[in-house]
Amino acid sequence: MTPSSLPTLLTAQLAFLVEIDQLKNILRKHKVLGTSRRENSAEHSWHLVIAAMVLAEYSNEPIDLLHTLKLLAIHDLVEIEAGDTFLYDRKDEHALFLKERQAAEKIFGLLPKQQSQAFLNLWLEFEDGATPEAAFAKSLDRFLAMLLNFSSGGGTWKEFSITPSMALEKNALIQKGSEELWKTAQTLIVEATQKNYFSII
Repeated sequence: MTPSSLPTLLTAQLAFLVEIDQLKNILRKHKVLGTSRRENSAEHSWHLVIAAMVLAEYSNEPIDLLHTLKLLAIHDLVEIEAGDTFLYDRKDEHALFLKERQAAEKIFGLLPKQQSQAFLNLWLEFEDGATPEAAFAKSLDRFLAMLLNFSSGGGTWKEFSITPSMALEKNALIQKGSEELWKTAQTLIVEATQKNYFSII
C-alpha cells in the first residue's frame, strides 16, 4: 500500500518498490552456506551484484560495470510471478521464456511507461545474453551457483543427483562471458568429482 495523496508518478514507483519486496519470499534450491535454510532470490541477486564488482576483470570483453550491475539487479524480479526454475529442471527453455516474459511485463508494468520499458529492455538484454555485459552477467549467474555448490560439499549437485557431465553441460554457457571463469568452473567439477561432491559419478 502507498499513500493516495502522492503524485501519480511517485505512487507508481513506490508501488513497484513494494511489489518487488516479494522477491525475498522466492526460495531457491541452494542453501545459505553453513545452514539448512534455502536462500531467497533477493539474496542471490545481491550476491551476484557483489560478484560482478569483484570479478569484472575476468569478462572476455571490456564491460560497463554499472550496466552489468543493473542487469543483475533486475534479472530475477520475474520470479515474483513466475517462480524460480531450477537450472537442471529446465526442459523447455522457450516455454519458460514466454512465462517469464509475461511476468516481466506485469511487474515492470507497475512503473511509469518510460521506466517500465527501460526495465523490460534490461531484462530482455540479460535473457538474450548478446552484449558483453549480458554475457558476463549470465556467466556469473551460473558460476556463482557452482562455487556455492563446491563450497558446501556438493549442495544441490548431491541433493538432486546431478552428475559431473550434467554440470558441465548446463554450465558451458559460462565460457561465453568469461573464459577464465569457465576454466575455474571446470576445475571445480574435477575436484568436486574427486571429493565425491556429486551423488552420481
